[in-house]
Amino acid sequence: MAVFKEETFSALVELDVKGMTCIGCVRTVEKQVLAQPGVGEVEVNLAAGTANIRYHPSYISVDELIKSITQIGYGAILQTFEQGNLREEQEYREIGDWKRRFIISTIFTVPLLLIAMSHGSIVFPGINWIQLVLTLPVIMYGGSRFYRAAWTAARHGLLDMNALIVIGTSSAFLYSTVATVAPSWVTSADAHYTPVYFETAAAMITLILLGRVLEMRARSQTSSAIQKLLGLQAKIARVIRNGDEVEVPVDRVSVGDTIVIRPGEKIPVDGIVTEGSSSINEAMLTGESRLVEKNPGDVVYGATINQTGSLLFETQHVGDRTALAQIISLVKKAQQSKAPVARFADMISGYFTPVVIFFAIQTFIIWYMVAPPEEALRISVLNAVAVMIIACPCAMGLATPTAVMVGIGRGAADGILIKSGAALEISEKIDTVLFDKTGTITTGKPQVTDVFTLGKLSENSLLSSVASIENLSEHSLAQAIVSEAKTRGLRIARADSFTALVGSGVKGELDGHDWILGNESLMQQYGVQTSLFAEACNQLALAGKTFVLAAVDNELVGVIGIGDPIKPDAANTITTLQKNGANVIMITGDNRQVAETVAETVGISDVLSEMSPYDKSEEIRKLRQAGRTVAMVGDGINDAPALATADLGIALGAGTDVALEAADVVLMGNKLASVHGAIELSKRTMSTIRQNLFWAFAYNIAAIPVAAGVLYPWTGWLLSPMIASAAMAFSSVSVVTNSLRLRRAQLKN
Repeated sequence: MAVFKEETFSALVELDVKGMTCIGCVRTVEKQVLAQPGVGEVEVNLAAGTANIRYHPSYISVDELIKSITQIGYGAILQTFEQGNLREEQEYREIGDWKRRFIISTIFTVPLLLIAMSHGSIVFPGINWIQLVLTLPVIMYGGSRFYRAAWTAARHGLLDMNALIVIGTSSAFLYSTVATVAPSWVTSADAHYTPVYFETAAAMITLILLGRVLEMRARSQTSSAIQKLLGLQAKIARVIRNGDEVEVPVDRVSVGDTIVIRPGEKIPVDGIVTEGSSSINEAMLTGESRLVEKNPGDVVYGATINQTGSLLFETQHVGDRTALAQIISLVKKAQQSKAPVARFADMISGYFTPVVIFFAIQTFIIWYMVAPPEEALRISVLNAVAVMIIACPCAMGLATPTAVMVGIGRGAADGILIKSGAALEISEKIDTVLFDKTGTITTGKPQVTDVFTLGKLSENSLLSSVASIENLSEHSLAQAIVSEAKTRGLRIARADSFTALVGSGVKGELDGHDWILGNESLMQQYGVQTSLFAEACNQLALAGKTFVLAAVDNELVGVIGIGDPIKPDAANTITTLQKNGANVIMITGDNRQVAETVAETVGISDVLSEMSPYDKSEEIRKLRQAGRTVAMVGDGINDAPALATADLGIALGAGTDVALEAADVVLMGNKLASVHGAIELSKRTMSTIRQNLFWAFAYNIAAIPVAAGVLYPWTGWLLSPMIASAAMAFSSVSVVTNSLRLRRAQLKN
């Protein structure tokens, strides 16, 4: 047998799996796939109907993985972004199939129930043969999927919920068939009428089919977030080809194409504006309905809606590279992931079906021994059947994934993208929240407010030189300086060299001179005296402004003050978090005075300033070692190490690649209130999961003994297998319905 290292399982594939009905099916599929050579990890989600498999492509192919699943009676296909609507069509066909089976089974079951409810008044020679004929279509067509799945699983040594249904219904059917064909075997030879239970077998299958239809319909609603996102995609794009405007399907658009957008039209793909100005509704990205102004050089995103002017833009991303496609991918992966709390249900499910069959056998034996001899076989069979039918693990299997799917979908509707069930679970445990300052507590759009020089350089000369070097930096402070220089119409030259000094500033060469631009720590590192500007820096810090010191050839020549407005919802969000018991800390690379001024404004008393990206990670590590559960809120780029180190990384912004990689939660808008919204959503989702698991387990713990007849000595009451079927079917529906309540949750964001 080949020995694999963990890193060799380099390929990941997502398959849609059809035919899973309970948590036992999940275990069956996982066990089968993991047994294949070259498979390292498999995660099957019942509610989503998916299997995410990590494997070694040199040892097993996707086709072989699909074959391994189909061999045990389930359907499996490869799902791709281009086939986004395929799952919806499959769900529609699946519901239609269950519905047809239910309708046909009902047609044959109703006469059987009428005969049974007549309590012997409808009795004539051949009545049992008529019931046998009426039951056969229900067993052979209505229940065929259960029988086929159970047989396929049994051939591979596996037991699932289908086995319970098959054994239960077959027991009632076979007993009744024997009573019809050879009545003397079960009753005395002179009996006027031999009781049969064909209606029990037929009604069990019909009620389970009804539950399956209702469950499938409810489960299809849990993925409505994905369907809504898929529905946002534009179908047609107006492209300039050979100087003419032509309409082409959006999948025919290529990178570099020029797209024409008129007022009211949906933007088909991602790109950069080349001509025109307009206002864009980006609610699909941010959850905010406010309009965003777009001018040449600005980025536009597919599926957003142009409102006022006309635009020309050059295509940057198409297909699965667009922002919408990445959001869909992120939400799908999150919905298909398992929360750690689901492991308990998974562990129980591995033993559930064999234990239930054991209890059913014990029920049969005990009742056969204690029941009156003439009733022993009948009562024993019916009670054993009731035990097997009522003990359905479906509710347990659906308890966690349905809540996770709905919760993550609900967040996506508000621009809160939660990457996994694990992130959803840890969010409710957060007791410490760290906020970056620039771009997080503040707007991230700083502006130059003050320029101080020593007289050797004029304000404009200083700005021109500093902007020439900072023009190569993507930092928001650098861009503020470049923007101010452009506004003043100053020359921006090309620097001879440029080096970014992470967390402290930059250095570069311009016109033969060495420039150092950054904070006081950087100046001290290079031996630059800063005392001449101490008072100016102090004034800027007291005003809550950031300052950039500028030195030429190790001599300080000026300081530039930059203001970054605080977000309007910052103070409110921080107060809300503190009221809910969270310890809020601001952590920033800015100097202490600036940091403390901003922190005081928004109500934060605990400040960590002048922190490099490494320092931020270390502080978070210390907090975690002290037993804190830490969330880090940052912009997803400079804060990537801290986001990755925290128990929960929350990135603000439009979702850059770094943010998507480093953070556990991505807030597509810039609303700080969404931080509290994400934590609140987590608490509600986890509460729903606990409710689901409690009722799923409580149902089985209470129902199995009742079905076995423990109440009979005191009440004289035995549970009918038909009632057991109805209870089993509606237990699953109730769990899904409870999860769907999350769709109406009002988040404070």
